[in-house]
Amino acid sequence: MRNVKAKHKRKKYDGLSVFSVIPLYAFTLLFVAGPLIYLVILSFLRRGEVWGVIDQFTFRNYADITVPIYLKTFVESFKLAITSTLLVMVIGYPFGYFMAKLSAAWRKRMMLFIMIPFWVSSLIRLYGWIIIFRANGVLDQLLMGVGITNEPLKLLYSYPAVVVGMVYALVPFMIFSVYSSAEKLDWSLVEASRDLGATRWQAFLTITVKMTMPGLLSGVVLTFIPSMGLFFIADILGGNKVVLVGNLIQEQLMKAHNWPFAAALSVVLMILTSLMIGLYRRITHVKDLEGLV
Repeated sequence: MRNVKAKHKRKKYDGLSVFSVIPLYAFTLLFVAGPLIYLVILSFLRRGEVWGVIDQFTFRNYADITVPIYLKTFVESFKLAITSTLLVMVIGYPFGYFMAKLSAAWRKRMMLFIMIPFWVSSLIRLYGWIIIFRANGVLDQLLMGVGITNEPLKLLYSYPAVVVGMVYALVPFMIFSVYSSAEKLDWSLVEASRDLGATRWQAFLTITVKMTMPGLLSGVVLTFIPSMGLFFIADILGGNKVVLVGNLIQEQLMKAHNWPFAAALSVVLMILTSLMIGLYRRITHVKDLEGLV
């Protein structure tokens, strides 16, 4: 009798679980899989003479990406992503590591200080950097005041300004990723390595870095992938001098109205970011296997 009741309850719960996941699958199909499939199909169609697309299959959109000017855009975007990611690592890793070593009260305060800028629009925050970088702006006045420079620097609408904007926008993701790993770190292992004769740097490189590597890798992914497509930062701080893949896609959509080519660019960018995520998953999987061994 008890077995019959248990089976009845199990069937009831199974039915409820099926109905509970239907909205999730429906949302995924409509708003994730559907647009991606449409994007891929659109990338193989031809551009209309004036507007829209023509239902004619072609590989020309992908062939046009091999044009040197477009390949250069991908290369420049990749270089900027690497530069931004390296700088974010240099700034974000020590910040997240030392934040994990603070007291509970100071951890909350530091997390609040990091999250406060997110309450303000990113566009407004980037316009604040314009005030800092413009000629005779805050930075120029400071540098000339201390005698480092004699004339205003042309920092606005330059490559360094875009890099600063990328680092400013993405460094919180690295900080929180490293912090989440460093907070769970068993500090007794570090102390044990010191007791066995390891120096401070040896203990840091062999124990701390290895134990916080998952957070560092996740921070790299969260930094590298967005930096490939944050075109509004390049627009605001770089002007027309720094063109990323995101800027190119926007131009093809809004100005040239070449939707198939924009879709092809998006598909290639999506493939590159997927490869980055796959590499991250493979590295973390290998790390997990080494930990089991």
